[in-house]
Amino acid sequence: MNTSTGAWTPEQIATMEKLRDAAMQDPYALKELRHLTDNIGPRLSGSPQAQKAVDYVAAEMRALGADVQLEKTSVTHWVRGVETAELTAWPGMADGTKQKIVLTALGGSVATNADGLVADVAVVDSFDELKKLPEGAVKGKILLFNEKFDKRLAAQGDGLNAYGQGVMYRGAGPSVAASLGAVAVLVRSVGGADYRLPHTGATVYADGLTKIPAAAVTAEDADLLANLTQQGQVRMRLTLTPQTLPPAPSYNVVADWKGSEHPEQVVIVSGHLDSWDLGTGAIDDGAGIVVSMQAIHLLQQLGIHPKRTVRFIAWMDEEQGGEGAATYAKDHAADLNNHVGALESDLGAGHPVGIIAAGKPALAEFLRPVAHTLAPIGATVVTSSEDAGEDISFLKGVPQFAPNQDSRFYFNYHHTAADTFDKVNPQELNENAAVMTVLAYALADSPTPAPR
Repeated sequence: MNTSTGAWTPEQIATMEKLRDAAMQDPYALKELRHLTDNIGPRLSGSPQAQKAVDYVAAEMRALGADVQLEKTSVTHWVRGVETAELTAWPGMADGTKQKIVLTALGGSVATNADGLVADVAVVDSFDELKKLPEGAVKGKILLFNEKFDKRLAAQGDGLNAYGQGVMYRGAGPSVAASLGAVAVLVRSVGGADYRLPHTGATVYADGLTKIPAAAVTAEDADLLANLTQQGQVRMRLTLTPQTLPPAPSYNVVADWKGSEHPEQVVIVSGHLDSWDLGTGAIDDGAGIVVSMQAIHLLQQLGIHPKRTVRFIAWMDEEQGGEGAATYAKDHAADLNNHVGALESDLGAGHPVGIIAAGKPALAEFLRPVAHTLAPIGATVVTSSEDAGEDISFLKGVPQFAPNQDSRFYFNYHHTAADTFDKVNPQELNENAAVMTVLAYALADSPTPAPR
């Protein structure tokens, strides 16, 4: 074997190059994304649209000749209701006026009364600042956590870390606020969006504490509230009427492109099919779904059957708890040793600079010849990481991979009403499909499995 090609033969490297070039010319992913977003629309777990998407994707995979199974799971079924807020008193106001506040309920939030609640507003920038307040300072109030999204960090290509710094307030904020007697909680939207766009996402209530209504306000309105509360008393009417319905049945779509020599050994290519409901889930995570679909499409189009099975999975319920992935991990626990790799795309459709690998350090060297075949699209960097995707993280012990995508702009749209089809660059979508397809083939056809 030519050592410069690593674990693969020159013929296999040539196949990778062929798949890469085909991905860059193929309109399949873009066509599928347009249907998912424009025709089916938002795909909140438990919703009719989520089920429609399951049926549609399953039918598309069957049309390619894949062996398709709908694997049942049970998912959170939370529905958004009315969400309004207005200031009824603030320093310097004109008599008899009100001021609108733009916000959106956090996923899983409980409701206010139908006619809303009225309370004073308190603002803190951090948990540390909250600890320094006098005892009882937020009791009976609406508490705003005004943690600012680090736009400069995101602009340097590290949007994930910028997001991580703020998202803890969305997750833990309601319980922390409730523990101090607040009647509702607001968080500054976790993202770089301007144009007064609120950013939703799931929250979590701690056991043993009162569940209080929770919403995200726009960055502009968070600044407004911070300014006004420094001047004096600010009073707000907040109305949120979401509901948490009984858990709903749903499905992971599992489609196998059977291996030619070891069909029992599996390489997963995946994204999550559910989305939030403000936009149409184009970058989160319609793009991840369709580039994974395109991997199967290209193998079918080019008549390529790797040694191992390439398994497409459309995960359900990533946004509100990962029930689909948890169910898959439980149901397939006995055969996870035969899962030789798992790929997930869940960071939009920005230009990929290479591959993220989570697992043994040896994976980086193992994948170097694969990354070299991606040089024409600028995706040559192999980066070791602790994780590569929320859903595949449930597959303990399985080597995990993802495209390493440009995240500078992702969080401007993520979880907002602006997450729509027009945000996707067709060429960059195909670049991501090339990474997913080439890597899936490489893992599925290598003479020996990836290090684990």
